[in-house]
Amino acid sequence: MAILAFLLAFGIPCYLLYRFHSQSWVLHVLAIAAALSLGFVQTPPEWKTKTMDLVFGFAFVFLLVWGVGGLLPVFRHHHHKHA
Repeated sequence: MAILAFLLAFGIPCYLLYRFHSQSWVLHVLAIAAALSLGFVQTPPEWKTKTMDLVFGFAFVFLLVWGVGGLLPVFRHHHHKHA
C-alpha cells in the first residue's frame, strides 16, 4: 500500500508536468515551500497513525516533485508545421 501511494505521488506530478508543461515559476516555488513546511510541521499525537503518515507522505512527495520538476529546464523539440 505504501509503495503504491508513493509511486502515485511521484507519477501524478510527472504526468501533469508532461501533459500541461511547467506553469508559473511562483507556483512551483510555493509548492516546494509547502512541501518543506508540511515536512517540518508537528502533528498532534492522535494523528500518529499509518494512514496519516501515508497522507502526509503522499502530499509531501507530490508537492516536492511537482515543485522541483516545474523549475527544471526541460528542452522539448517543437515541430513546426510547414505548408
